[in-house]
Amino acid sequence: MLKNKKASKIGIIITIIILVIIVMVSNIQIDNVTYVENGLGIIVMPIQNGLTYLKNWIFGNNTFFTNINNLQEENKQLKEKNSELEQSLRELEIIKSENATLKEYVNLKDKYTDYETIPAYVIQKDISNYSDAMIINIGTKDGVDVNMPVISDQGLVGHIISVTDSTAKVQTIIDTASTISCVITTSRDIMIARGTLEKDSSLKATFIPTEATIFEGDKVETSGLGGIYPKGIHIGTIKKVVNTQNITDRYATIQTAVDFAKLETVLVITN
Repeated sequence: MLKNKKASKIGIIITIIILVIIVMVSNIQIDNVTYVENGLGIIVMPIQNGLTYLKNWIFGNNTFFTNINNLQEENKQLKEKNSELEQSLRELEIIKSENATLKEYVNLKDKYTDYETIPAYVIQKDISNYSDAMIINIGTKDGVDVNMPVISDQGLVGHIISVTDSTAKVQTIIDTASTISCVITTSRDIMIARGTLEKDSSLKATFIPTEATIFEGDKVETSGLGGIYPKGIHIGTIKKVVNTQNITDRYATIQTAVDFAKLETVLVITN
């Protein structure tokens, strides 16, 4: 009986102590709790990590980290292989482009067998509101001189206006300062074509004879007059005919056969 009373008293004392501890903990400032948590973390974390490693080792999960290392190495090798493949693809594209250029040169030479020509690359384009010229990679050392006509597979490009030892400047037919004597292939009527301010590879044809019959879709070529361009080189197609009150003032728009925005290879006529 005495023992039961003593046990009851001890239980009451322990309960009181626990309540006191709870009250004290609840009144501890947050900063102090943080210190306590940090202290407990320092003690508990190594034990927790050790138990986790032991669990992984028991159940074979330690291979997870090995697999990560293997995947990282495989990823590195795949990146290197991808870089090599990209380099090979670039080299193939270069070879393909060079082959296409050589084929274009051959086609040009075959097409203009009546002329002595020199092939060239367009290396620079000088385009502004009032000028449309380009630089090619041949010059006086290659036999190029001023006023030589320049053509492409599609048709007339322009003529040489200045040269150096290794380069030449070409004034294109769409330059605002360019003037060409041209002829309609069907009616053989002669007119004058000039460059415009429009940046759409078009020319303005004026001085159309009053008796001339001209339609959209008619082909236009060089007339051979003027002393620069040989006769019969294709220029383009009549895109639009504009009639005015005075028939002498009517004009037409010519869409050039050459796409100057994409022009890369040309021939210079030397004879």
